[in-house]
Amino acid sequence: MAGSSSDCNPDQRQRPLIWLCREGQRDTPGFPDWLTDYERQTAAKFSGPRKREYLSSRWLIRQAIAGASGQEAARCKPVNGRPVASAAPVGWQLSLSHSHGVSACAISPGHRIGLDIEPCTRHPHWQRVARRWFSPQEQAWLLAEDNPQTFLTVWTLKEAWLKATGRGIAGNLQTLEVGPGFELQGDQSEPDWRADCWNVEGFLVTLVYRQTDLAPPALWRLESPPDDFGLVQAEESNGAEPPMWRRRIAPKSGYSEEQN
Repeated sequence: MAGSSSDCNPDQRQRPLIWLCREGQRDTPGFPDWLTDYERQTAAKFSGPRKREYLSSRWLIRQAIAGASGQEAARCKPVNGRPVASAAPVGWQLSLSHSHGVSACAISPGHRIGLDIEPCTRHPHWQRVARRWFSPQEQAWLLAEDNPQTFLTVWTLKEAWLKATGRGIAGNLQTLEVGPGFELQGDQSEPDWRADCWNVEGFLVTLVYRQTDLAPPALWRLESPPDDFGLVQAEESNGAEPPMWRRRIAPKSGYSEEQN
């Protein structure tokens, strides 16, 4: 169950965790009673797949907070607006990502985190994107390697980095420099930035976070939400999945605290 991975292990509550699920397949005529007024007003603007996506993501957020904190999912909720933190219980940082019927939520007890998921088949015209938005150094090795999967990994790293540092895409994609072998340099001065990347069911899942001596992040897949989006404890479909790789994000050469 979602809560069982951390209820008996205090160490789990001191590291970033990710929960991932496929969205439900059926439309629900109404709204679950656990939605906040803000969420209900937002959900009322949607229908069809967009409504299912929204309800699934809010259901998953509560499962993630419950799994990390040990609280009942029905007593958990995110802040209004973009769900970057928990409102009950307080003190947890969140990052949400969804794509093509899959939702993922990362949660951390400390610093802000950034999560991005993308289907492995996305960006067929990736060269155009790289030439438009990436640094000359990144373009050189990506175009020479000519591998769309490598480009997609770089893209998810940049997206997750911007979420973790609280910035939008416009004008900021080059604040994280990605080199061959996914060597990483960012424009933040702290030395404890990290990135992990998973391949789960045909999706790339990338997490950017800060970490010193804590245990590494873990990822679990959950069964899809029930048709009525009831907040029963969700069943895990597997054990914690190891990432494909982990990397340290070094401060860019010459970057100092005064520049931050």
